[in-house]
Amino acid sequence: MSQVGAPRGRTCSRTIRSVALLTSGVLALPVLAACSSDGDERSKAPAAAQDVGPAARDRIADGGTLRWAVDTVPTTLNTFQADADAATSRIAGAVLPSLFTLDKTGRPQRNPDYLESAKIIEREPKQVVLYKLNQQAVWSDGRELGAADFVAQWRALSGKDSAYWTARNAGYERIQKIERGANDLEVRVTFNKPYADWRALFSPLYPKDVMGAPNSFNDGARAKLKATAGPFQLKEMDRADREITLVRNPRWWGARPKLDTIVLSAVPRDKRAAALAAGTLDLAEIDSPVAERITQARHNKGGGAGPQTGAGPASGARGPGAETTAASATPSSAEENGSDEADEEKAEAARESREKKTRALAKYAKEQRGLGGYVVRKSLEPAFTQLALNGETGPLADERVRRAVARALDRKKLAEAVLKPLGLPANPPGSHLALAGQHAYADSSDALGDQNTREAQALLADAGWTPGGAVKKDDGTKAGSEADADKKKDKDKDANETSGTDKKKEDKQEDKKEDNGDKEAAAKDSESGSASDSDSASDEGAYIVGDNKPGRGAPLSETGSRVIAPAAVGQARWLDDADLNAQDRQPGGMAGAYAPGGTAAPAADSASPSTTSSASASASTSASASPSTSASPLPGPLGKDGKPLTLRFVLPSGPGSEQLRTVGQKIARMLDRIGIRTEITKVADADYFKDHVASGDYDLALYSWPATAYPATDGRPIYAKPVPASDGSLLVEQNYTRVGTDHINQLFDQAASELDEKAARDLLRRADARIWAAAGSIPLYQRPQLVAAKPAVANAGAFAFAAPRYEDIGFKDPAKSGPEQPQKSAGAKETAGATRSPESSPKESPESSPKESADETGNETGNDSGNESAGESDEQ
Repeated sequence: MSQVGAPRGRTCSRTIRSVALLTSGVLALPVLAACSSDGDERSKAPAAAQDVGPAARDRIADGGTLRWAVDTVPTTLNTFQADADAATSRIAGAVLPSLFTLDKTGRPQRNPDYLESAKIIEREPKQVVLYKLNQQAVWSDGRELGAADFVAQWRALSGKDSAYWTARNAGYERIQKIERGANDLEVRVTFNKPYADWRALFSPLYPKDVMGAPNSFNDGARAKLKATAGPFQLKEMDRADREITLVRNPRWWGARPKLDTIVLSAVPRDKRAAALAAGTLDLAEIDSPVAERITQARHNKGGGAGPQTGAGPASGARGPGAETTAASATPSSAEENGSDEADEEKAEAARESREKKTRALAKYAKEQRGLGGYVVRKSLEPAFTQLALNGETGPLADERVRRAVARALDRKKLAEAVLKPLGLPANPPGSHLALAGQHAYADSSDALGDQNTREAQALLADAGWTPGGAVKKDDGTKAGSEADADKKKDKDKDANETSGTDKKKEDKQEDKKEDNGDKEAAAKDSESGSASDSDSASDEGAYIVGDNKPGRGAPLSETGSRVIAPAAVGQARWLDDADLNAQDRQPGGMAGAYAPGGTAAPAADSASPSTTSSASASASTSASASPSTSASPLPGPLGKDGKPLTLRFVLPSGPGSEQLRTVGQKIARMLDRIGIRTEITKVADADYFKDHVASGDYDLALYSWPATAYPATDGRPIYAKPVPASDGSLLVEQNYTRVGTDHINQLFDQAASELDEKAARDLLRRADARIWAAAGSIPLYQRPQLVAAKPAVANAGAFAFAAPRYEDIGFKDPAKSGPEQPQKSAGAKETAGATRSPESSPKESPESSPKESADETGNETGNDSGNESAGESDEQ
């Protein structure tokens, strides 16, 4: 047995957690976790099933072109580079080997197209994994997959050669050697220390021609791939037309792809409604307003009318001019006849305004007719939105203040505000490391405690923040301009308080409306009762770390503090004195600065767009709470040592982030109830993550993290304690809250090296409990996943945890649209009139029945056929 080789050099840093598992396996960047013990509650099924229009392969037509929207044309095809994005991962999933893919519960499963088996064959003295490759697996140039490809990828990603511009290295640095096995189809991988997440390695697997040298790694795979080994291959990447064309791989040995071609079209989110209405897309992720428009269009299908004057669908589904009243739409006699009282210029302006509204309504009505040809497939995305609390400096460096903020939040109400209008489950996540339905999920939130206003106020009082603490003591009489200035300040303050009183009245009315809206959530098509909540129809908020959204700064664009004391006695579920060490009890915060993980590829300098800021002191009382947890709102803001308790809440200002801003306003009102004022600063989307979240320029922020099948590996850089660098700065990796402990680090390290699955889950459960107790990250809700699809599109849509099986995607065959014999699937009950010819054509398909098809169900698809759970056949 000959050793192929081992790289030398210095170690690079850990992984950049990405979004790819959303679309191909970690949050959608380059490709897609907590723990439990025997007595723990663990979700047995995902909170929402996938919705993909399932159909058996024999009911899908052969041929056709699927036009699938992506956000951008990727800048690189190498998923391991810092500027890789969701489009990079989608292409890789279709054209490159993935040795393990994710099933519907987000669990790794062996991919039989590439592996006959993969298991641990030795544990002592070293962990050895033996891969047996599918003997039919070949690259598009005819060469067999083999040990040389494994070795090249290991050398590139081990972090021992800084010439490789890598963003993700975790796991590869633990490999000691890679050898050829008994024959060319066997690959032996020996680890220098145990690695529980070994299934995360070599997916995707690149050919040695890409990974074999720094130049080919850095530049050779940015615009083309010399060889591929998936059901599809890359034909063309046209940056001018913003399209990527994938075609069938003639050397593919697996099930023949149903589609001839997949065209990935780069269409920005705010342009997708128009593109869908024009019929230029078959499949596209959409935001809430577009989903509402499609639902309304299908409801009104047949008449083809747009929104009526003075009325329309709820919230974002309302069209232009929906607020127009009959009186304003009717020209007055003064305008028409030019009476003495009428101003001729105003009359002309009024006529132009009416004409503009008429044109807008006509355009809207035309778009609605086009949108009626789609269905909305929905599920919950494998990602959660969190409130991040920056523990670097200021009030939030005190764990008691962070815990008070967390205990003030009604997470259930926030989740319902986002998900209930969409008809999706609205249970707040109970773990930072996994989501409901994943094997590793366990609710550890009791380590912090539920919403409790009295407890939150008590924590603030214990930290020294009192109602009178913001008033400075007068050290003596001031004279001259200084005294005048103080008088002016007092006068301005009185004016602000008067304005704040009015704001409180408005917020109280809004809260009442929100409560009424919750009771009437079933009446989804009715008028919205709250102007503020109109934002809830918008996209949930576009900031998944590593996703290809504006503001993904280097190195993330591609892709301190200690654990605080547990909640009050009786509140903590797992933490007790025996669980806490001295480091866990240590007070104070840790300063830090953003530092990249891995060696980032050089990027051209770009001018950052200007930001816009607006400060507001939120004020209102929240909806009624139970007597045991509620407390009277404080009469004014808290303070200490003459300084008010005010937190800077940074939010994005772009058109796709209305939902984040709505959630932010609700959080501000909840915090106001316990005496914390928030200064909301809205910044340009392009600056939001890079210049504020990653750099630590915020107190509070909202952004999302993806779920992962490998929490020990992917969770550590996000929640581990930052460490000092040699130059005095702080290496925060991806822990942008700067909150962590040595104990959390140790638990992650132990879990990553624990080969017993149950023991590893227990270690991660303990780590998650401490993350909750530290109150640096508060999970709020799982993100909605909304996809517009032509009814005939099969096995594609809201994939949830599962990785797409590209060879099974296609268009339902109209000639085989009857009920399936082996197993009836509600998702396959499409009417013949709703099907679309497999031939790619700009022509619209025949109108489908107005009745909603059963596409939008969570029934299981045949996509997992042939794939087998790693936990069933492979050694754990």
